[in-house]
Amino acid sequence: MEKQYSGLSGYLFLFVELILLVLIVFGFLRGMILTSVILIPIFILLAIGFTVVDPNQSCVMVLFGAYKGTIKKNGFYWVNPFFVRKKISLRARNFDSEPIKVNDKLGNPIMIGLVLVWKVEETYRAAFGVDEYEHFVVVQSEAALRKLAGLYPYDNIEDESAKVTLRDGTEEVNNELEREIIERLEIAGIHVIEARINHIAYAQEIAQAMLKRQQATAIVAARYKIVEGAVSMVEMALEELSQKEIVELDEEKKATMVSNLMVVLCGDKDATPVVNTGSLY
Repeated sequence: MEKQYSGLSGYLFLFVELILLVLIVFGFLRGMILTSVILIPIFILLAIGFTVVDPNQSCVMVLFGAYKGTIKKNGFYWVNPFFVRKKISLRARNFDSEPIKVNDKLGNPIMIGLVLVWKVEETYRAAFGVDEYEHFVVVQSEAALRKLAGLYPYDNIEDESAKVTLRDGTEEVNNELEREIIERLEIAGIHVIEARINHIAYAQEIAQAMLKRQQATAIVAARYKIVEGAVSMVEMALEELSQKEIVELDEEKKATMVSNLMVVLCGDKDATPVVNTGSLY
């Protein structure tokens, strides 16, 4: 469990060090060599105890295998010279992962990457809970990303019942990713500030096939809208002609007119008009 350690003021011991240094030099000059030799180890021992803690940095103290506490307040300190000191940064850090190949819920290979913003919150767990907490963050983040990819399909083209997909369900997917990473990094005392997907695409070997499938789906959807609109326009045209009594059409003429209008409205290219100077027959 993390506990705060208050080191002694380093400036006071720095003043003591200066006095010892003067006494050592004075002893050599005055021939009191024995006194100077005795003071040298004390001077060195005191000098070893000095430590500096920068802003947003911490210093973990260990004495003969026992955890003594952590200095989190920046400043110049003197601590027990026998303490083993380990500096741990408390600054926020970015982890921008390279896209990794995984399988989505439907088994399609995809490339997916994440960006993670994190910082050390509990130095005791970071120092002693795991081995190399920075490497632990990388490995567990990618493991969480792999698990997330298996929970959702890439899109809903193959699975139309899917309400959330990796490509479209951004907020919900990112929240699930963040929750999974928080659970995994808790053991290391890591605070997750933000986690989100920053890259997602089909794997190279199926990208072309999936692109063609998406294009085909888009074409079918567009054609459906075109036909739906054309039918409405033809229906409106027949109703207007009938209500205003512009021309009387029997069933055969109506069928011919519907056919011509559908060709004009649904064709890929502009229709070429033909002027009929004779009768309709």
